[in-house]
Amino acid sequence: MVKKKPQKPHREDPPIVERTSAPAVSPPERFLSRELSQLAFTDRVLAQAARDDVPLAERLRYVCIVSSIIDEFFEVRMSDLIDEMIESGGWGPLAPQWESFVRVSERAHALVERQYQIFNDVISPALERRRIVILSHAQRSGPQRKWVREYFEREVRPLLSPIGLDPSHPFPLLMNKALNFVVQIEGKDAFGRPSSIVVLKVPRVLPRVIPLPAKLAPRTQAFVMLSSVIRAHLADVFPGRTVPGFSQFRVTRDSNLWVDEREVHNLRQALRMELTQRHYGAAVRLEVLRTCPPHLESLLREQFALPNEAVYRVDGPVNLVRLNELVDHLTQPELRWPLFTPAWPAKLKLGVDMFERLRAGDLLLHHPFESFEPVIEFLRQAALDPKVVALRMTLYRTGTTSILVDLLIEAARRGKEVTVVVELKARFDEEANIGLAERLEKEGAQVVYGVVGLKTHAKLLLVLRREDDGKRQKLVHYAHLGTGNYHPATTKLYTDFGMLTAEPEICRDVARVFMHLTSLAKVEKLTHLWLAPFSLHKQVLEAIAREASWVKKGKPGRIIAKMNALIDEATINALYDASAAGVHVDLVVRGACALRPGVKGLSENITVRSVVGRLLEHHRIFYFRNGGADDVYLSSADWMGRNLFRRIEVAWPVRDAKLRQRVFDEGLKPYLDDTAEAWVLGSDGVYQPPKVGATGRSAQRLLLGTLAESA
Repeated sequence: MVKKKPQKPHREDPPIVERTSAPAVSPPERFLSRELSQLAFTDRVLAQAARDDVPLAERLRYVCIVSSIIDEFFEVRMSDLIDEMIESGGWGPLAPQWESFVRVSERAHALVERQYQIFNDVISPALERRRIVILSHAQRSGPQRKWVREYFEREVRPLLSPIGLDPSHPFPLLMNKALNFVVQIEGKDAFGRPSSIVVLKVPRVLPRVIPLPAKLAPRTQAFVMLSSVIRAHLADVFPGRTVPGFSQFRVTRDSNLWVDEREVHNLRQALRMELTQRHYGAAVRLEVLRTCPPHLESLLREQFALPNEAVYRVDGPVNLVRLNELVDHLTQPELRWPLFTPAWPAKLKLGVDMFERLRAGDLLLHHPFESFEPVIEFLRQAALDPKVVALRMTLYRTGTTSILVDLLIEAARRGKEVTVVVELKARFDEEANIGLAERLEKEGAQVVYGVVGLKTHAKLLLVLRREDDGKRQKLVHYAHLGTGNYHPATTKLYTDFGMLTAEPEICRDVARVFMHLTSLAKVEKLTHLWLAPFSLHKQVLEAIAREASWVKKGKPGRIIAKMNALIDEATINALYDASAAGVHVDLVVRGACALRPGVKGLSENITVRSVVGRLLEHHRIFYFRNGGADDVYLSSADWMGRNLFRRIEVAWPVRDAKLRQRVFDEGLKPYLDDTAEAWVLGSDGVYQPPKVGATGRSAQRLLLGTLAESA
């Protein structure tokens, strides 16, 4: 395939709009709501499920992904909003934040309503046309009902433990996001007592989607939901009694962990104890079937102390995320994305000595279009090379099993000094990371947990190798820096840049960061890296202001930045000031964005777009024209308060001119040109959707076609 000639980052500068008047919006409207912006991103993901040009199984998977995103939104963001209300006077109309809570709730309700509408009216009929069906009890034939009954008696019934509510059996403590039934039963029980309410937990060990035998559904892939199996046989669970009312339900709980690191002596032990309570935090959302009898819904609301706004009445299976099991059963290739194989980098020969290669120049990797294997190979060679004396690495998310951890252990077994900074507080990965930390320690690695009060989110790997330059032996540093996690699975799904380097000044900076993380000593002055929470925020603001100063000197100012989220108000204000000075700012922000673009007198030189496609956009790229120097930084950090002030993050410059151009050509320009998957944010806070169809320009399709290998 013939590739186009690279284009200079500043070749096509857009026209500059001078500031003509005072800001047209009042200060409270300078920033869009973070919560509403996050839900707007979820809506963009859901839109993928309605696109005809997305394969059907992938459309169903997007429905499931949306459920997962909404769950985390309630567990984290909504729970924070509720905590703020409670701290200021209670969860109700008198709380100062009540109006904000209601607006967010209305948007969330509309989103869930649309999710189920797409599943029921779009996805399910499309599956049926492909002879893929989920059968309700009413739709099942006699032989199918017989098979389901036998399955219930054999697999399900022995695991059921219904709990009748009475003074000696209070409402049970229910786990976060677990599926349950609330059942009203009539008739006298074994002790002659009248009707009662029963809570029935759905066994978590059973599959939620159960395939029927092929002989019972010829030429059709037929499935039944576990909830439907239980629903059809509720009367069998309570022999001699009737069931006039019931509903599935699920409660979502606050899942934030809180540990005062200043007061604990063993963070790992404290987190392990706190993890046991995560599943039983305060309730923040209740999901019930739309057909739930009002008195049963009221009972649940009262039990979980939730207002009406926190009740979500759904028209279909509660917890659509479990339909991922159905996706896994679909084997037809045409129902999925075409396969691709991440390419081996053209600038790296197979079997090459990685250290020799890096002495010849930096190696830039663009995942998932290019393979993550060179990073693994770099670590493998370091672990086995007798000249390597020490390895240092940060681990934020890496999975419960990881070849990277195996290689670190091998290095420790071979007597090398292995130091691993494991972030125990990586949300929802805490338990896995505790296990990794204990495994590494048992094998002789030195494990540290970073800095008290800060999460270590930077992605860094440092190798120290003893080499002979012909005159004497000396320690030479090699490093890898990445925008994404050291997680071989997500490197196949997330777009990220990584850089392997032997550049002495960059490596020296990385070594200083590790010295800070392990010794807690004051960070020595860094030559090239921007380090949060110390300098990154300040240097981003200075770089933004520098563009405005170039405009004042009569030269064009240009900023292009790509990230996952833009929330920090000081950074947004700096971008507003740059826009007012005549700097053109292009932002590619996948998720939440609190900046309001295109407002006359405030942000008319700023555009914001969000690209949502097959792959999860994850790399952070900051471009500043800087008078023609074309500064390009890659980073682990978004422009959010938590990244800039409450985490250890790094941004590093791409110093090689050819690699800078490559970052621009692959990481920025295709996204600015995207018309197929890019949503454009308006000054009203509403995103305009992209063109649907194969005719639009797609950054991801372009990069898959030019960098990756076909299956």
